[in-house]
Order: sequence, then C-alpha cells, then structure tokens
Amino acid sequence: MEVRYYLDPDTGQPHIYGHGVSEQEVEEVLRGRGEDLRAARNARRKIGQTAAGRVLQVFYVPDEDPESVFVITAYEPRGKAKKAFRRRQRRKRQ
Repeated sequence: MEVRYYLDPDTGQPHIYGHGVSEQEVEEVLRGRGEDLRAARNARRKIGQTAAGRVLQVFYVPDEDPESVFVITAYEPRGKAKKAFRRRQRRKRQ
C-alpha cells in the first residue's frame, strides 16, 4: 500500500509529527484490524492499535488507486473516545 501524507506548510514535514505519531505507526493501523468509519466528505477514519499497543485514530482519503491513500492526520484519542474503542474491541472478542 502506498501512503502519502499531508505536509505541514510551516515545517514541510508530515502533519502527524505534530501529534507525536510516526509513519510506521500510521501504516500499522491502516494495515491492521480496527474500525474503519466514514468521516467528513470523502474522508475515512480508521481507529486501531499499533504493534506496540498504542491506540491511534487515522484520518485519510482513499486515492483512485485502491492500493494508495492520502493521510490527513493521526493522533491518539483521549478520554471517552479511547475507552469506547477499547470497550467495543472487548465485545468483539467475546
């Protein structure tokens, strides 16, 4: 899968860096299990875990090529959102 990233205009670096997220973590979430939900406009929101167990929420837009996506941002959900995701994952395993 080809993954392209939104670049912060001030730094020229992927926007995800500002949230303490690496490209490897984003790709682990995109390739792994989790919840892939519709977001605003044509965007998608994938919530999942990295190999290290960190929960991330990745916002992306699928490209015309099904093997390519454009990542807008990614960050670790906090509070109720994180608890709700973990609760849903526990229910799926039961």
